[in-house]
Amino acid sequence: MNFTVTKNGKPLDEKFYTWDENSRTLSTTQNDLVLDFSKTGPECTFDTGSNCTFKTGYDCTFKTGYGCTFDTGDNCTFDTCDDCTFKTGSGCTFDTCSSCTFKTGPGCTFNVSYSCTFDISYSCVIVRRDVFEVIQPEKGKIIKINERNKLGFSFLSDIKITVNGKDVILSNETIENIKKQIIGE
Repeated sequence: MNFTVTKNGKPLDEKFYTWDENSRTLSTTQNDLVLDFSKTGPECTFDTGSNCTFKTGYDCTFKTGYGCTFDTGDNCTFDTCDDCTFKTGSGCTFDTCSSCTFKTGPGCTFNVSYSCTFDISYSCVIVRRDVFEVIQPEKGKIIKINERNKLGFSFLSDIKITVNGKDVILSNETIENIKKQIIGE
């Protein structure tokens, strides 16, 4: 199996993790690692703590803590907590907490809480657990669901910038605040 494990941009010494080829299991007690399994092919399973970064092929399953970043292929399943960022292919299932950002292909299902942002393709459905609401977003429209215990969502502007290789969506409210700071209104 071909993969890399890095910490702070440098390869992690193999004495800090073990790899069991038979069960295809990586074990470590280290925090803030970046695991790159993009060359391993499909059908990976990850069960991790917080603040992880994943770049994988397709048909993967993730169960993580908060603050994770995922860049995957199709047909992945995610069971995570708060503040995660997802950039995936199609046919993925998400079960997350709040304040997550999603950019996906078609046919995805989202089971989420509040304050999440979606830039998704067609045939997707969002189920909000905190207010028991089902949302079917329009293709090509970026939405942000409302804060805790408040039904509905708002459309975001299509203004996106890339910072350190990650897409950042700027809402109309954010743009207006930046204008006020620059112009001094």
